[in-house]
Amino acid sequence: MRQVLRGVLLSLLLVFAGVTQVGVATAQDPDRPVVRVGTEGTYPPFSFHDPRTQQLTGYDIEVIEAIADRAGWDLRFVETQWDAIFPALDSGRIDVIANQVSVNDERRGKYGLSSTYTYSHGVIVRRTGDERIQRMDDLAGRTTAQSSTSNWARVAREAWAEVEAVEGFAQAAALLTQGRVDAIVNDNIAVLDYLASTGSTDIEIVGDAGAETSEQVLAFRKDDATLLDQANRAITALAADGTLADISRKYFQADVSVPDGGDADLSEGRGHRSTWEVVRGAAWPMFVGLVKVTIPLTALSFAIGLVLALLVALARISSYRLLHGPARAFISIIRGTPLLVQLFIVFYGLPQIGLKFDPFVAAVIAFSLNVAGYAAEVIRSAILAVPKGQFEAAATIGLGYAQTLRRIILPQATRTAVPPLSNTLLSLLKDTSLGSVVLLTELFREAQLAAAESNDFLALYSFAALYYWVICVALSAAQKRLEIRFDRYVAK
Repeated sequence: MRQVLRGVLLSLLLVFAGVTQVGVATAQDPDRPVVRVGTEGTYPPFSFHDPRTQQLTGYDIEVIEAIADRAGWDLRFVETQWDAIFPALDSGRIDVIANQVSVNDERRGKYGLSSTYTYSHGVIVRRTGDERIQRMDDLAGRTTAQSSTSNWARVAREAWAEVEAVEGFAQAAALLTQGRVDAIVNDNIAVLDYLASTGSTDIEIVGDAGAETSEQVLAFRKDDATLLDQANRAITALAADGTLADISRKYFQADVSVPDGGDADLSEGRGHRSTWEVVRGAAWPMFVGLVKVTIPLTALSFAIGLVLALLVALARISSYRLLHGPARAFISIIRGTPLLVQLFIVFYGLPQIGLKFDPFVAAVIAFSLNVAGYAAEVIRSAILAVPKGQFEAAATIGLGYAQTLRRIILPQATRTAVPPLSNTLLSLLKDTSLGSVVLLTELFREAQLAAAESNDFLALYSFAALYYWVICVALSAAQKRLEIRFDRYVAK
């Protein structure tokens, strides 16, 4: 049995080592620095995945690649949700944001903003025929769907609208179509791309969101003056030799890299695909996300969490105040705070005090601590369910406390603890879907990427649910076999 456990642990460690190396980029030339680029990957036509190749592409992606080629950078793309992209920059997880960052006074004061490479304007989007909304003044007291930290959310709030937070425009459009919100304020190019690609007639542009022209830039940390200077010189050169104009015309049939380059035309769209084609194209990336991230993350976090839970449970039942006091506090904190907050503290908060972990490691730490907080009470109750006479009987035959636990108490407690611990494992598997907020591309993140490009939410999210369900069924079957095995040693 011990050899089997050692083998399982060794396998997990090997998987862990392999996963932590995924996506790590190193420069081929030591004179070319690796620059980590933060982008959504779910914001067409600026940053999205080509459904035919699954490769990250888009206007912003081609622009930053051209800048990198001119500036002498090696790029590593880091995809995350918009609301997590500035915390990633602040914590040093990425070096630059290339995702249509609009210029405003707050960002200008906090970040190093590059020269402008895109000019656009905001528009108001409503359900088709909704005459209640004609201009910005009509948004007062109504609900709009925006990324909560975006510039367009600020514009909507300034019009006295209530902002419903969403991850991206595709989700906002879905809420508007379903009647859950009243309007959207967003970039005109993103809206035109959505309308052209989906052929939707459920929503329409009703007018401009103010007369101002929106300027989009790259965002760096204030102390990265060298990268900012290199980017600005590259943008100037690319504008002068026509590269920016060529990239712009490729996507928009107009030059959006200058203020008066014409109106963007996205009438051709990216081509419509059937739901079956969308699901078939996303099935393999979702499976890869499951095997490379979701399952290893679940296995490692649960194994480490169980060890921690046993230690916390033993401390919890200890008669020593120095042990059970901290154990009770740990359980209270873990069970009294959301898992998402715990992930953000470990990944974005700890770097501010010098503790910086890779995304996978940070996720393992957060999930393991969460498992420990809940499983500790399960293990404690299972130990207390063993009759106290077992301790006394063990003492009469000369067994010490540690030997009694290992040979007498824990084997009996294990049988009681298996069902609730199995529930903890199933919950952990599903909770790994939060991994995208710490820059992990797991199963559900792959579904989000495909849904943002295709807008087939029902089919893709249902398919993702099917993956989770199949794994949960397999784990439940393993739980049942384990319970049967333990029951063989129980007197009837």
